[in-house]
Amino acid sequence: MKNLSLVLNLVLLVAVGVLFYMQFNPSEQEKSEEGILNSAEYAVAYINSDSVLKNYEYFDELQKELQEKSKKLEAEYQNRAQGLQKEVNDYQRNINNLTIGQAKALEEDLMKKQQNLRMYQESLSQELLKEENRVSQELYNRVTKFLQDYSEQNGLQLVVKYNQGSDVLYASDSMNITSDVINGLNKAYKEGNTENSESDTTSVE
Repeated sequence: MKNLSLVLNLVLLVAVGVLFYMQFNPSEQEKSEEGILNSAEYAVAYINSDSVLKNYEYFDELQKELQEKSKKLEAEYQNRAQGLQKEVNDYQRNINNLTIGQAKALEEDLMKKQQNLRMYQESLSQELLKEENRVSQELYNRVTKFLQDYSEQNGLQLVVKYNQGSDVLYASDSMNITSDVINGLNKAYKEGNTENSESDTTSVE
């Protein structure tokens, strides 16, 4: 029975880790300077996605929510697995006092419950993966929406991701808008929380 939790444990850890290694995977923040490289035809800037994720307060909140969800699902699974393990132990302890028919019936019942537990394990894994996908998409939408608005306000035609592993091999610090993006995202996040708090207070009154 101890092995029954291994698959779920692995999926939970992987699912939590996926958010860290999506398009904006976190690492150490790099130095940024204000400025945008302009040309006669277009204006280009870049962000360090590692730094954005590391310093985006909303991302930190999403991580905590996903981790709490993971712990809750793991606890639910463990409760059922422990209950089934207790039934198996009781069966093994009392098997000598059972008739052949009784023992066979109990074995079939335990096998059915074990199968149901596996199905429950799979459903929890799917639920967590679904939540991880929702969180990832929400984060992506917020960042890209901000970049769209920022680009319109600052005359940018292109914003690229520049950090280790990206296709950009070199970019001048003068093109780095990471700090602006971090500050803007956090400002929008705090303003959104303030509006929600005021709305909740008004509804209570």
